[in-house]
Amino acid sequence: MTTTTPTTLEPSVRATPLAPDDRRSMIVDAVLPLLLEHGRAVTSRQLAEAAGVAEGTIFRAFGDKDSLLKAAVARYLDPEPLLTELAAIDPAEPLDAKMRSILGALRRRFDGVFRVMSTLNEEDRPTPASVREDIERLVAAALAPEAKALRWSPAQVAQFTRLLAFSSSFPLLTSGSEFTDAELAEFILHGIVGPSVSPKDTHAR
Repeated sequence: MTTTTPTTLEPSVRATPLAPDDRRSMIVDAVLPLLLEHGRAVTSRQLAEAAGVAEGTIFRAFGDKDSLLKAAVARYLDPEPLLTELAAIDPAEPLDAKMRSILGALRRRFDGVFRVMSTLNEEDRPTPASVREDIERLVAAALAPEAKALRWSPAQVAQFTRLLAFSSSFPLLTSGSEFTDAELAEFILHGIVGPSVSPKDTHAR
């Protein structure tokens, strides 16, 4: 009696090769974390290992390392993940928790943009799309439930928050004086001396 096994019953199946555009996209997704960690110092070998391909595959897909870096930077500059994260913040959460979440999302974004842009020569750096209005709109929406308690309008607080998140993520400005998201949230919400006359009240006089 002949004993059959799964290998005699089922033909071997090979993975379907990725289309060139899909392969390029897969490589970019795989190398982005490495790029954020090492910047321009990342090697072609490290990039290939992160993507799980041979170095030759990198060169066939992109031509050279610089072209891969450009593609990765372009992918990272896509603002949709940030906007999605901000939109997901629950307006019903406590104000301090919302502010920490907002600052965390913005500072990770700005820090990452600074890191990936530094991997390119100045003449190769793209101009990131301006999403300032979208950011401020989403932040203001998250703060709207506390509008009556705020000394400034949610839109104004959104502007302050974006500016502070941006400046606190800029390496040349913060070296040796880094702040946590919680510390910055405390500063935005409570200032340095406590309650005072609102600018709106001052103008009303």
